[in-house]
Amino acid sequence: MGTRGGHHPAALALAGLLSLAVAVGIGRFAYTPILPYMAAGLGLDKSEVGLIASANYAGYLLGALAAAWSGLPGNPRNWLLAALAVSGSTTGAMALTTDLAAFVLLRFAGGGAGALVMVFASALLMDRLAATGREGWADVIYAGVGTGIAISALAVPAAASGVGDWQSPWLLCSFLCVVLAIPVAVLLSAPVAPLPAAGGSSVTNGEQGVPRLILAYGLFGFGYVITATFVSDMVRADPVLRPAEALVWLCVGLTAAPSVAFWGWAGRRWGIERAFGAACLIEAAGVALSVLGGGVGTVLLAASLLGGTFVGLTALGLVHVRRLSAGSPRRNLALMTAAFGFGQMVGPTLAGVLHDSLGSYLVPSLLAAAALVAAAGFGSGLRRSPNATGA
Repeated sequence: MGTRGGHHPAALALAGLLSLAVAVGIGRFAYTPILPYMAAGLGLDKSEVGLIASANYAGYLLGALAAAWSGLPGNPRNWLLAALAVSGSTTGAMALTTDLAAFVLLRFAGGGAGALVMVFASALLMDRLAATGREGWADVIYAGVGTGIAISALAVPAAASGVGDWQSPWLLCSFLCVVLAIPVAVLLSAPVAPLPAAGGSSVTNGEQGVPRLILAYGLFGFGYVITATFVSDMVRADPVLRPAEALVWLCVGLTAAPSVAFWGWAGRRWGIERAFGAACLIEAAGVALSVLGGGVGTVLLAASLLGGTFVGLTALGLVHVRRLSAGSPRRNLALMTAAFGFGQMVGPTLAGVLHDSLGSYLVPSLLAAAALVAAAGFGSGLRRSPNATGA
């Protein structure tokens, strides 16, 4: 069955999966496995690597706010493809400089592109899927994040010629972004009508739960990002865990990809609010486990709990806010993404500064776990909407 614009649901879902794999799974998260190589090769301290990470998330915040602008011109397909191009090019450009300011600017631009991809892929493709009654295909779209993470987890150690070779992984990841983005342009080659302009109040009739959801989503953004940014660095710093460095990030990706389907099922079975709260609590346990000691098995379990929840939480939040939204959902999708981006922006810089002061990631990680517990409270307390029973 086709959609508006002549697209089959499977083609739309695959375009979304590849888009998020490029701009989020690789474009955003390749920095996590590359970070230890950059720190070794360039002598960066934790405050500097945290600043680079936070620049990406600051760009993500700005990109989300831009997507919320009601006057944003043009076709959403063109914005999506342009953002994919920026994501791939800024990823490759990271290998062409050694200047900290340049790293910050490149990651900032890449973050903005990632937010545009997230917002437009969510609004554009989910709108088309909903029009055909195939909203369940959204699980495939958000599985793209875990797919991209798994790809980068395999690509980075394969590309690096040694502990200080950080340029080759960036170049390979950029090449993979280009390869994966080409099918998106082909799959979305048919004309697509523009979405209604974003606008109006973010809280209208039937949207009373939106502000609480946005707050929970921002806390979630802060709560997951410290572990998601520094877990590879944490493992490399511990001689006992170092042999598992490549496995840890791969574990995150492999558990993230199928988790969307599981949490979608949980949202339909328990209600989205309860599923969101449960996932936040499970993720809080994983974040705490990552710094509370133990061997390889413990850190792999922590990675699995992180990977098995954070993409599912992303999907639950975005699907739910779309259903709570009156009229065009793009504004609320963008505000959710902005809140998430603000939480992400604060986390890595705070973690880097605290690490340099205290000598470990223990305190920032426990703060992150506490934020996830708070997100569970706000998220699971959302007022149930009559149609918010699925994911």
